[in-house]
Amino acid sequence: VQLQASGGGLVQAGGSLRLSCAASGRTFSSYGVGWFRQAPGKEREFVAAITFITYYADSVKGRFTISKDSAKNTVYLQMNSLKPEDTAVYYCAAKALPYVVTGVNEYDYWGQGTQVTVSS
Repeated sequence: VQLQASGGGLVQAGGSLRLSCAASGRTFSSYGVGWFRQAPGKEREFVAAITFITYYADSVKGRFTISKDSAKNTVYLQMNSLKPEDTAVYYCAAKALPYVVTGVNEYDYWGQGTQVTVSS
């Protein structure tokens, strides 16, 4: 499966962005899909994941929402109340089993990143 992430940009603190992860080659219906992010000089970290349930990192809980549009084979990450510490390159990833997992090494496919910059 090929993943294409998009939707990043520059936004002021308190603003919102919606990231998209479009899949081609296979449908998302039987996959677990996650969002990760990596800030400069830091390790890639888990943000959110979705299968039949959703799961969030504590740092984004209540501000970010992950959702899936099966008809469009796309997973979204709605990001509200953005903070400067949310600045990072955001990646989507897919696991070829419908499990919610949070480890970088647990995902089978990765999209290219999309830059999110939150100014203070």
